[in-house]
Amino acid sequence: MCRHLGYLGAPVTLRSLIYDGEHSLERQTYAPRMTRGNLLNADGFGAGWYQDGRPVRFRRAQPLWTDQSFREVAGAIRASCAIAAIRSATAGFPVDESCAQPFRSGPWLFSHNGVVQDFPAVETKLRDLAGDVADVPDARAPLDSAPLFAHAVRLWRAGTPLGDGLAEVVDAVAAIAPGRYNLLASDGTALAATTWGDSLFVHETGEEVRIASEPLDDGPGWRPVPDRSLVTAGPATGVRIDPL
Repeated sequence: MCRHLGYLGAPVTLRSLIYDGEHSLERQTYAPRMTRGNLLNADGFGAGWYQDGRPVRFRRAQPLWTDQSFREVAGAIRASCAIAAIRSATAGFPVDESCAQPFRSGPWLFSHNGVVQDFPAVETKLRDLAGDVADVPDARAPLDSAPLFAHAVRLWRAGTPLGDGLAEVVDAVAAIAPGRYNLLASDGTALAATTWGDSLFVHETGEEVRIASEPLDDGPGWRPVPDRSLVTAGPATGVRIDPL
């Protein structure tokens, strides 16, 4: 069920974020340790970061390990806030670049690691819940993550804080359909994530925070986030973990 990571801290290269570590995000495309229901995350990848306060994004519908050009370019890009994701497509959804995450709208980047069970039966309800998405192109992507993203954008635009928006999405969607709702988002200055049915870990030092579906290495400092939790991280507040 996909894998993702978020970073907040001193500027580092995307290459170090995505490719470094014994269990890097790249390695998780072909050898994940904690994923559920799949052996590979080879149906696309994406990375989003902030340039002059605006989110920039790179996505492909191919395995991360096959794109040597991105690996080279990633070494030349430095970011203080970023989200990256690798995809294992749920049966019934296309392997297409439009489905690769993170999604983007305004200052926000968003990733969903999970699945909405029996999505065709509840798609109309979820899209009604999300509201008008005419000006949010990623919210029209042909997969179950899209209406979750649309709902989050609607809440954020209304002034809901980053983490509270994710929590409200999970609460609303879980009431409609069972599933796995591990969400991850950033606004360029903070990170927020939820655990709902899949693994998540946090690694915090004095200068940086990493939030990842799996530890990126075997070093100390990675702590598991309890299921059904909300993680928020910001320069003023540090890392907080609250129950959902």
